[in-house]
Amino acid sequence: MRNTIFFISFLAIMTPAFSNGVVTKSDSLRKDAMPVYMESNDNKTSDFIRKEIPYINYVRDIRDASVYILATKQRTGAGGNEFTYFLVGQNENAGMYDTLSFVSAPDATYEEIRLQEVNTLKLGLMRYIAKTPLAKYVQISFSEPISETVSTDKWDSWVFKAQINGWFEGQQTYKSNNLYGSFSANRVTEEWKINLRARYNYGVETFEIDEETIRSENNSKSVNALVVKSLTDHWSYGGTVFLGSSSYNNLDRSIAVMPGIEYDIFPYSQSTRKQLRVLYSIGYNYFNYTDTTIYNLTEEGHAQHSINVGYAVVQKWGTIDLSSEYSNYLYDWSKNNLSLYGNFSFRVLKGLSLNFGGGASILHDQLGLPKTGATTEEILLQKKELATQFQYWGNFGISFTFGSMYNNVVNPRFGNQFGWGH
Repeated sequence: MRNTIFFISFLAIMTPAFSNGVVTKSDSLRKDAMPVYMESNDNKTSDFIRKEIPYINYVRDIRDASVYILATKQRTGAGGNEFTYFLVGQNENAGMYDTLSFVSAPDATYEEIRLQEVNTLKLGLMRYIAKTPLAKYVQISFSEPISETVSTDKWDSWVFKAQINGWFEGQQTYKSNNLYGSFSANRVTEEWKINLRARYNYGVETFEIDEETIRSENNSKSVNALVVKSLTDHWSYGGTVFLGSSSYNNLDRSIAVMPGIEYDIFPYSQSTRKQLRVLYSIGYNYFNYTDTTIYNLTEEGHAQHSINVGYAVVQKWGTIDLSSEYSNYLYDWSKNNLSLYGNFSFRVLKGLSLNFGGGASILHDQLGLPKTGATTEEILLQKKELATQFQYWGNFGISFTFGSMYNNVVNPRFGNQFGWGH
C-alpha cells in the first residue's frame, strides 16, 4: 500500500515535467500569441476577459507588451457609464494607436457590461493580431440583422430614474433607522447636458446610556439642476440652480443660482484621456436658518463667485486627477474657501506601483454656524457642522508584483487564492 501511494505521488509530481518535453500545437500557438498588457482593478472582469480572449498573451509588465491598453470609465448623464479603451502599439507595433468606446445602459447588468467590454476589446485587437501567425485562425462575423434607417427615439434622449432605500440596525442599547429617496431626469446630447435631481434623506439614532435615552435626527432635502450648452470643442456655458434644506448645516431653506462658463484647453472629444478645464461661475445665494447664527442672523443673501480648475491625464505610466476651487462672497472677500483635491497612480518600475491621494480646504465662509453651538452628542455623532478653519484627508498605497511575465490562466477552483469564493 505504501509503495502504491509513493508511485501515485511520484507520477503526480513528474507528469508536468514529462509533458513539458512534448511541444503540442497548442504550445506553438501560445508561443506565437501577441503579448498584451492591460491593467484592471476588477479581478472578476479581468478573469472573464482572459477566458473570452485567449489568443493573446497577457503579460504583467508593460515593457514586455506589443500592445498596451489603457482603460477609462466615466459616468454619463443618463446614469450609465462610458467605457473607453486606448490601444497603443509598441515594439513591433510602434506607431499604431486606436481608441474604442461604448456606453452602457443605466440599467445594464454586470454580465451585459462585461460582454460589451470583451466585444469592444476583440474589435480593437484585431488589426494587431492580423500581423501575427494566429491571424489565420480568426473569423469575423456579424450577429444581428440591420435596417437601412434609424428609428426615432420617442424619449428624445431623456432618461429617468427613481430610487428609494431604507436600512436599519440595532442591538440592546442602540438602534438606527434611515430612509433615502431620489428622482433624476437627465438628457445628454452633443449640444446639451441637462441633469435634474431631487433627493430626500432622513435618519434617526437612539442610544441607551446609563438609563438615559439619547436621540439624534438628521434631515435633508434638495432639488438641483445643471444645464450646459456646448459652444465649441473647447467652450461651453451653463449654470446650476439649487434648492434645499439641511439639519446638519442649520438650514431651513437654501437657494443658489450660479451661471458659469468653461474652457477646456484640450478638446472635449479627448476628455477620457486628458482634461485641463477652467470654470468660472458667479451668482447669488440665499439662506434661511433654523437657529440664529453666530452673526445674529436668521436669514441672509449674498452674491458669490468661484473659479474651478481641473486637470486629468491617463498615460501608460499612470494617472493624475487634480482639481482646485476658490470661492468668496462679494460683499466680504474675507469670507472665502480654497480647496485642493488630487488622486495619483504611478507605475514606478516593473511590478511596482504607487497610489496616493487626498484633499484639503481652507474655510472662512461658514456663515450658518448656530449661535448656540453643538451639544456633546451632536459633536460625537457628527450631526452638526462645527467651526473650523481647515479640513483634510488622505490615502496612500504601494504594491509590488514579481514572477512570471505571463498572466493567461484562470483557475476558479476553491475560490480566490486567499479567500473562499470572494
